[in-house]
Amino acid sequence: MATFHFDLVSPEKMAFSGEVDQVDVPGVEGDFGVLAGHAPVVAAIRPGILTVISGGSKEKIIVLGGLAEVSEKGLTVLADVATSLDELDRAEFAETISEMEAKLAEKEGSELDRAIERLDHYKSIQHELSTTALH
Repeated sequence: MATFHFDLVSPEKMAFSGEVDQVDVPGVEGDFGVLAGHAPVVAAIRPGILTVISGGSKEKIIVLGGLAEVSEKGLTVLADVATSLDELDRAEFAETISEMEAKLAEKEGSELDRAIERLDHYKSIQHELSTTALH
């Protein structure tokens, strides 16, 4: 299988850089997979789990929004936050969800709609973490 270069960058660090076989990205308009030779595209990403496939192994990384760009150079994801599952503090993540739920009452209109949508994305990540073998 042909490989391509993938960089995952967050404000804190370069979370991943290397040659990969495939990357599955949680896009705002739907999840999409990137393989070598993918057409150029720029897409917004939603909070979700990004999957990196290389040499038959899969690495799952939680991203909390950002942008993905596919070019002739490969794929670059600029993530607001990028955390590998090994680094994730699940109790802290659950606390963040609880805090988001508590703050919903303070919001209204389109601000409430955006907060509910973001909360749904976080809950979706939490559900996937707790109900799958993540393989």
